[in-house]
Amino acid sequence: MHTVAVLAVDQVVPFDLAIPFEVFTRVRLPDDRAPYRVRICAATPTVDTEAFTFQLHWGLETLAEADTIILPGRASPELPVSAEVIDALLNAAKNGARIASICSGAFVFAATGLLNGYRATTHWNSVAKLAQRYPEIAVDPNVLYVDNGQFLTSAGAAAGLDLCLHMVRRDYGSAVAATAARTNVMPLEREGGQAQFIVHDNLPMPQGSTLEPLLGWLEENIGDDLTVDDIAAHAGMSARTLNRRFREHTGTTPLRWLFRARIRRAQYFLEATSDTIDRIATTVGFGSTTAFRDCFKRVVGLSPSAYRGAFRARDTE
Repeated sequence: MHTVAVLAVDQVVPFDLAIPFEVFTRVRLPDDRAPYRVRICAATPTVDTEAFTFQLHWGLETLAEADTIILPGRASPELPVSAEVIDALLNAAKNGARIASICSGAFVFAATGLLNGYRATTHWNSVAKLAQRYPEIAVDPNVLYVDNGQFLTSAGAAAGLDLCLHMVRRDYGSAVAATAARTNVMPLEREGGQAQFIVHDNLPMPQGSTLEPLLGWLEENIGDDLTVDDIAAHAGMSARTLNRRFREHTGTTPLRWLFRARIRRAQYFLEATSDTIDRIATTVGFGSTTAFRDCFKRVVGLSPSAYRGAFRARDTE
């Protein structure tokens, strides 16, 4: 079983602390097994959050046993990090543990020196301070999270949810991550400065809305060469009315919705099948493989081949 250690330090942000616990403890594999166990640990038996104090069952020795370590944010990120904590993190990293920070937890991470030479992010309100204090780190203020392989960082607290789900996906594939996202009532569409790696089988369909049957029809006919007029004709309304209804119910236009649906369907095929890139391009409705490759890379940030290599579902046995 994959052990996740969440490190609590004084002035830890309770919400940041709860995010990995809630995400990882709720993950289930297709056979309903729980693949993660989560341990909240600290250097001391009690930790003060400023709002309250809580007791912990696990100490720093948990870091040595962890496969993944999460560093939540602190109310005062400029506070020093104890040598004991730094040593424990350095030893865990040396042993191959994956380490990730949420929000201002990047300051705890940075204090170890492990992020030197890497790109990283933190809460938008603290990026300048992080860059000034740790000039060896390439601080990126425009992303939700950064994945450097062994070391990962996320922006504000909500981005910690994206990061945890991203790690679930790395570990067990998109289907497991999508189920975890639904369990945590995460939005299926995340707007932000970074291409979203976490995907779900379907785009949001407003339950009970008048567009629900139409959206289902679009999903079923995703590979067809559809125009706004085609969609409007099927819906029995004018193109102008169709565009207005779509914006009211989905926040976007029919063709943009269809485009994003095609990209997401392609992501699923790249992860779950061995179909060729050419076949996937045709199946999801792109006129040419070249257009598909260009659009996919622009939206996702990786070429279809690179995406498949990074996110092909792993064996969960």
